[in-house]
Amino acid sequence: MTDLRSQDARLSALLDTEEIRALRVRYSHALDSGAFELFNDVFSADGVVEVTVGRMEGIEAIRAGLADAYAMFDYRKAKNYPFLHAIANHSITITGPDSAQGCCYLLDFVTGREDGHPILLLGLYFDTYKRIAGAWRIVHTRLDVVWPLEEK
Repeated sequence: MTDLRSQDARLSALLDTEEIRALRVRYSHALDSGAFELFNDVFSADGVVEVTVGRMEGIEAIRAGLADAYAMFDYRKAKNYPFLHAIANHSITITGPDSAQGCCYLLDFVTGREDGHPILLLGLYFDTYKRIAGAWRIVHTRLDVVWPLEEK
């Protein structure tokens, strides 16, 4: 006989994991397309982002900081996909009924660069997620760049 509570818990964890994966993809689409208003559906109001362009705290600072990065990498001034953030190998651990941790690879492609090299960087996102008002949000994300290495 199957333990239904155990099966319900496993199903709930699976659904939460898939919602979190979709959240990370929404972040990439919002950033790459310049739809910064969609960050309300990605980050908590007090979210923290630590990436190559700096540390941002709070949704307004995140919007402004990532909009600046978007403009900086829009080499063609096309205002359309200056980069593409491909996410892979997303590992998620549900740590509580409304909390989770995650890590995923980032393959960050840049478009329109004069030298034609399409890879901007390779890195790892380390995330903390929280369910707020029934929806998963990123409350903290940190990007560790593994390539290119900084010259010392």
